[in-house]
Amino acid sequence: RGYDILEIADGCDFEEIAFLLIHERLPNAAELARYRDELKALRALPQAVKTVLEQLPAGTHPMDVLRTGVSVLGCLLAEPDAHAAAAARELADRLVAVQGSMLAYWHHYSQHGRRIDVETDDDSVGGHFLHILHQRAPPESWVRAMHTSLILYAEHEFNASTFTARVIAGT
Repeated sequence: RGYDILEIADGCDFEEIAFLLIHERLPNAAELARYRDELKALRALPQAVKTVLEQLPAGTHPMDVLRTGVSVLGCLLAEPDAHAAAAARELADRLVAVQGSMLAYWHHYSQHGRRIDVETDDDSVGGHFLHILHQRAPPESWVRAMHTSLILYAEHEFNASTFTARVIAGT
């Protein structure tokens, strides 16, 4: 979106960058507060998603866990035939909000047989994920590091295999 990643990675929270990528501009303070509240309200996992996540073996790769969880969620929340930009943005917001819940729920169930509550009062995606992963409120330094990591992942335009194919085709 035209911003230098080195200038925003340390100074922005992940929600600001998610808003920028999904809604095409940085939010003002009021919009950011509303956006955080919207994402917080979308963190819950439907029971059907939890049931499927409980079936995945402990050795499943985390990306496969997310792919499976997102697929199940997609079956439960059908997309309209006419996919307007607003509906696509709502779907993207939902995916930003719920993926940490999916991964932490699967982790606790597959590793310890525990069905955790994925609701927290954390204001950020990173803080929420760390809270449910460690089952306690994370230190602010961890949340900051998580935000920076998520921002850098979000900036990455395509996966390594796509990059490799482009390099090979370009040579």
